Amino acid sequence: MSDPTLPHTPQIEQAAASDQQIQQVHSSLLREKSEPQEGYTPMPLFLLGFVSAMIFLVSIYFIHNRAGFDPMVYDERFDPATMGAGAAQVAVVDPLVAGRRLYIQVCATCHQLNGQGVPGAFPPLAGADWVTGDEATLIRILLHGLQGPIEVNGNSYNGVMPAFGLGSAYNWNDQRISYVLTYIRAEWGNAASPITPEQLTAIRTAEPRTAAWTAEALKALQ
Repeated sequence: MSDPTLPHTPQIEQAAASDQQIQQVHSSLLREKSEPQEGYTPMPLFLLGFVSAMIFLVSIYFIHNRAGFDPMVYDERFDPATMGAGAAQVAVVDPLVAGRRLYIQVCATCHQLNGQGVPGAFPPLAGADWVTGDEATLIRILLHGLQGPIEVNGNSYNGVMPAFGLGSAYNWNDQRISYVLTYIRAEWGNAASPITPEQLTAIRTAEPRTAAWTAEALKALQ
């Protein structure tokens, strides 16, 4: 406390640092800071090499394990209940079950789940002579595709049925196609005999073809 008996002499405290000193410090910091540059700092070489190596290895792994981008890459014949101490056992595949799964995944988009198709766009499979009739004709359609006008159940259609055989965009093997054909020949009231992979293999090897069939050309072979 100040002595009240002494005369009051106000004093002004001196600032810790003057404005000139602060400016000098800032100037020094700015001189030491690197000049800004346009663009971005390149990735360190060791990091670039590591990332490149990882991309290369993942690509190689992907190529060898892509399984043809097949949603059914697993072996559905495998039955864990039959596993023993020795080699794993496989269960017999039900063509109707496998065929139904494939049909729902791919074919139902156009021909619908009930097999009735879409009027004027996609022909029906239920009750269709093209499905329950000549086996070789149906196999050729799935292997190589079909295009142009066709009459199904009294109605006319004019579109494109893609090929599903080996070498096509779908690249389905003979067994897979046989599953689908067996399913559609036994579903929706259809009652035709199943189709085996051997039948597909025989026609595919005897008739190498890349162009799609027409209804007229198929009828000529019957």
